[in-house]
Amino acid sequence: MTATTLPPVVGAEPAPPASARHSVDFTPRYWLFAAPAVVVIAAVIVFPWIFTLYMSGHDWKIGGGPEFVGLQNYAELFRDSRFLESMGHTLYFTVLAVVLPILFGTAAALVFHRDFPLRGLLRTIFVMPMMATPVAIALVWTMMFHPQLGVLNYLLSLVGIGPQEWVYAPGTVIPTLVMVEVWHWTPLVMLIVLGGLAGLPSEPYESARIDGASDWQMFRHITLPLVWPFIMVAVVIRTIDALKAFDTIFVITQGGPGTASETLNIFLYLQAFQFYKIGYASAVVVIFFAIVILLSLLLLYARQKSKWNA
Repeated sequence: MTATTLPPVVGAEPAPPASARHSVDFTPRYWLFAAPAVVVIAAVIVFPWIFTLYMSGHDWKIGGGPEFVGLQNYAELFRDSRFLESMGHTLYFTVLAVVLPILFGTAAALVFHRDFPLRGLLRTIFVMPMMATPVAIALVWTMMFHPQLGVLNYLLSLVGIGPQEWVYAPGTVIPTLVMVEVWHWTPLVMLIVLGGLAGLPSEPYESARIDGASDWQMFRHITLPLVWPFIMVAVVIRTIDALKAFDTIFVITQGGPGTASETLNIFLYLQAFQFYKIGYASAVVVIFFAIVILLSLLLLYARQKSKWNA
């Protein structure tokens, strides 16, 4: 059978080619609609970063004018033992604040994925910490950490454990702050992983049960590989969030005792708003931004490599 060609309609314009139909019109009248967004982005994002880069090359303290020093601020930073110590604290805090919520959140998702009585109510209670603001959470936990009046030491005394120093000792302050972070953000990880579990196919599990696989074998060889992309999403979100953690740490410890919990964000805040070293603090911002971008790219690359095709 041969295809018949319909005659052209009299007076109709010829259809434009496919390339023309999918091309973007760059005439000036369309740029008028995008201009407000471009202006806002330039004012809110682009200009502050250009100004921060500019100030990082100057020695400027409040009350005086900026003096150009080139890369001197960056060189001083890497000779500053307090800055290097804050980088170590940030790494220590970030690793714990990512690994522990991922483990506990994944375990909670596996539990709440099963069907049992009052599952909806218990799941609602479990996600409630995520709804509170960090400052309010920090104030509540500060009262709970009090060595004499805090409820945590009272509860420990009921089971025969002596009082702990919590955030008042250099050796326990960061793990204690991580405990607050885990309590606050484990529900977020649980929701992300639970969403992945809800979309898993049932056929591999049915085949595994027929073959006599145990629950651990099904989790190890079926559930974990399939839900891994969702876990990586949680890792990316938690890493970025833990790196820029400030409010909880500042409210509870202000970087103390001494400098034992002084992360990069606390160090940056003190340099800018307590010591008024604006140029020095700007150099910290640039370095911190480079660290965040590098880690984000690495995690996004790992996230891309973990994709699977259903």
